This record gives sequence, structure tokens and C-alpha cells, in this order.
Amino acid sequence: MKNLLILIVIIALFLHFNPQPEVTKFYDEQKSTLLDGFAKFSDTKVRLKADKIYSDLKPQFTSFSKKEVKALKELTSSRDKVKDFYTVYCLDNKRSTIFHIANQTKVCNTINNYSAML
Repeated sequence: MKNLLILIVIIALFLHFNPQPEVTKFYDEQKSTLLDGFAKFSDTKVRLKADKIYSDLKPQFTSFSKKEVKALKELTSSRDKVKDFYTVYCLDNKRSTIFHIANQTKVCNTINNYSAML
């Protein structure tokens, strides 16, 4: 056990005084991945529950096709997908190939009600 500790100290000193670019790059990548994971896990802000948009639009499903309802269900499966859709199709006024223009407007208006929580 003592020899293992000595070996770890020697390796640490070697890497400290003789930095290796590959090891440093690997270390930085792993560190950023770990910190991003912790940040996502420990997020304490009030966030939008993605299926809230789906439930708000449920009364209006008579104007949606089955394909659009299925796409909306997929869209509201995660907050990241809702945020991406909102950024691309609502803020940039880009036309969606899935939703009819009137239905896209309904979806964008509903997401816009909760845009502060995205």
C-alpha cells in the first residue's frame, strides 16, 4: 500500500512539472463533462414541465391531425426539445414541415406563455 502511494505521488509530480497535452486535454474534457452533469442534476431554478404544453393544447386537438398530435407528443417529451423547437420555429418564424401554420401558431403561443421557464 505504501509503494502504491509513493507511485501515485511520483506520477503526480511528473505530470505537474512535465505537462502532457493529451493528458491535460482528456482531464479537461472529463472535468467539463462531470461539472455539466452536476450542474444539470443540481439545477434549482423553476423549470417548465414539458408535458404542460401538451396538456394545455389538448382541448384544441380537434384541429390537429393524428400526425401532428404524435409529433406534439414527441416534442413535449423533454424540455430541451421544447426549447429547440421554440428557438427554431417560434423565434425565427421558420415554418415547420410537420405542423399546419395555424397549429404551429397555437403551439408557439402556448410555449411562449412559458418561455421564461425554458
